[in-house]
Amino acid sequence: MNFKSLMAFIFVSIFILTENLSAKAQSMEFDFIKKGLQDDNTLLIVGGIQGDEPGAFMAASLITTHYNIKKGSVWVVPNLNFYSIIKSSRGPYGDMNRKFAQISENDPDYSTVQRIKKYIVSNEVKMILNLHDGSGFYRKEHLNNTFSPNRWGQCSIIDQSVLDIEKYGNLEEISKSVVDSINNNLIRKRDVYSIKNTETRLGDKEMEKSLTYYAINNGKAAFANEASKELNLHERVYYHLLAIEQYMKIVGIEFERKFDLEPLAIKHVIDHDIYISFYDEKIKLPLSKIRKFLNYFPMNKNEELQFSTSSPLLTIVKEGEEYIIHYGNRTLAKINPDYINFVKENRDIKIQIDGVSSSAKIGDIVYAKDNFKIEDISDLRVNVIGYVNKSQSNESGIIISKDEILKRFSVDKDGDLFRIEFYNGDKFAGMILLGFEK
Repeated sequence: MNFKSLMAFIFVSIFILTENLSAKAQSMEFDFIKKGLQDDNTLLIVGGIQGDEPGAFMAASLITTHYNIKKGSVWVVPNLNFYSIIKSSRGPYGDMNRKFAQISENDPDYSTVQRIKKYIVSNEVKMILNLHDGSGFYRKEHLNNTFSPNRWGQCSIIDQSVLDIEKYGNLEEISKSVVDSINNNLIRKRDVYSIKNTETRLGDKEMEKSLTYYAINNGKAAFANEASKELNLHERVYYHLLAIEQYMKIVGIEFERKFDLEPLAIKHVIDHDIYISFYDEKIKLPLSKIRKFLNYFPMNKNEELQFSTSSPLLTIVKEGEEYIIHYGNRTLAKINPDYINFVKENRDIKIQIDGVSSSAKIGDIVYAKDNFKIEDISDLRVNVIGYVNKSQSNESGIIISKDEILKRFSVDKDGDLFRIEFYNGDKFAGMILLGFEK
C-alpha cells in the first residue's frame, strides 16, 4: 500500500469511527423529567453536563426517583451529556459546558445544547441549578495545591452578585443561604463550603461560554453547586442534595424524601435500589449484585431490544455481539444474547415454595429458604438454569433445592438468584427469578 492509499484508508477509518460515535451519542438523548404541580416558579436542576462528575448526575437522578414533590414545580435533567457519562469522560466531543456561547451545527453536541437551552429560557423556569464535581477544595487564600482559589470543589458558584430580574436576582444572598445551610451539616470541617463569584462579565472568557452564564444573559437566576472530587461518591451526593434541598426551600418547593439524608443511607440507595426490565417485564433483573457476565440470555430475534429502568442513569448499549448494562459511568454487566422467538404469555405460574403453594407472574422475583417446585403446566416447558436433570427436559413438578443448582449459573455474584425460564415449544414465554434467602 503506497503512502496516498494509506492516508486515504486512515481518513476513511477515522470518518467511519466518528460517524459511529456520533450515531451513538445522538441515540442517548437526555431525560427531561417534570415533578410536582407545574407553575411559573419552576426550579430546573441539571446534572451530567460532564460525564466524569458522578456525584452531580447521581444526585440529580435521585431527585427523580426518590423525592416526591408535594408543592411547587421541579424540572430535572439528570443525564444531560449521557454519552459522556457512560464513557466516564469530561466530554468525548469537548467540554459541553463551554458550548453555550457558540456551537457549530456540525458539533455532535449541537442538538443536546439547543434542546437544554429551550428549557432554560422557558417562561416557567425561574431558577437554574447546574451540578458539578470539582477538583480539590476551593479556598479564598492559597494553602497548598489542594486547598486553593484555583480549585472548584465545595463551593456555590455565581457569575455575579446581583441580577436585575423579577425573582431571585439576589444571587449572592441566595448563595450565602445555601452555603450556610450546608456548613451546618458537614461530615468533617475540611468539607466547608464557600461562595465563589467568578465575576464573569469582567472578562472571564471561559465562564462566558458556560450554561449558567447563558441563563444569566437570558434573565434567569442561575447557580452551580460543586462537590469535591476528593470525596467518596455518596459524600458528594450528600452535599449536592443538601444544596438542592435548600434551593427548593428558597423557591417554596415542598418535598418528601424516601431515605435519611446521611451518607451511608445515600450509599445504600445508590448501590442497591436499581433494576432493569425487558420486554414489558417478561424479564426483570435486580442489578445491585449482578454478575459481570450473563450468558445465553433470551432476547427476541424479531424486534429491537426493549427495556425499562429504575433510574435514568441506567441504559444498555450494544457493542459487537454483546449488550452492556451501564449505570452512570459504571459498567455493571455484559450480556451474551440467545436470540429466540418470543410468545406472549401473561398467566400466573403456580409454584410451591418450601412446601407452601403460591403463585407468581412472569417477570416476578420470588424467594425460598430451602426448596421450590414449579407445578406442572400442560403447554409450557420449564427450564431451571443451572439445574442438571438428565432424566427429563421439562423441569416442572420437581422439588429442587439450592444445592442442586450450580452456583456459576446464578445471575448474582453471591450465587443465590437463579433463572426459571418458560418455553412454549421452541418459543420463549418469560422468566421468573428465584432467590434463596440466607
